[in-house]
Amino acid sequence: MLNTVIPITLATLAVAAVITFARVLLGPTLPDRVVSIDLVGVLIVGITVVAAAGTGVQAFLDVALVIALISFVGTVAYARYIERGGPS
Repeated sequence: MLNTVIPITLATLAVAAVITFARVLLGPTLPDRVVSIDLVGVLIVGITVVAAAGTGVQAFLDVALVIALISFVGTVAYARYIERGGPS
């Protein structure tokens, strides 16, 4: 069962990441791009966790945790930047 679910899940998450990355490039405003970058980070964490479940390598979970933390800090930094006036 997992032999069919994991590849489908990985493909779906990868397609979502590509579409979201296109939104990063085409986003009309800075907040749109910030939300898109945050979503790309979440999708990459999801891909990493699904890969960990598929391969059984627990080191992927450590990588997912680090990516999630970096993504969170980056999102907070962008939010503070936008709150203080953004690009002048």
